[in-house]
Amino acid sequence: MITQRLKRTVVATTMGLAVAAGGLATASTAQAYDTGHTKVSCSAVKIRKAPSKHAMILGIGYRGDKVAYNQWAYKRAEKQWYTRGTVTRKSDGKKVYGYMVYQCANPYGTNPAPTPNIPK
Repeated sequence: MITQRLKRTVVATTMGLAVAAGGLATASTAQAYDTGHTKVSCSAVKIRKAPSKHAMILGIGYRGDKVAYNQWAYKRAEKQWYTRGTVTRKSDGKKVYGYMVYQCANPYGTNPAPTPNIPK
């Protein structure tokens, strides 16, 4: 009776550790896919501290500047999507990290982007 319980405990612990280790291994590699690269498609876009049209402006990105994005945010009150990432300006090489309007920095490059579904 005791050996049967011991076997079950060992098997359950081993499986739990295997699942946890697998989760840790995939978590570090999944982050690489969260980041993508595109270019600013509008003539100019304000880069803000938060996803809101009233947030502090950190800088301006211009058409053709590189964007390394890593997240999107939807602002319900404004009914507006924002892209979060780092804009590298061609003019002076300065990097500005913040939120910009999704239509100006989208994962589809300079093509018009279909906006993501609105969260419920």
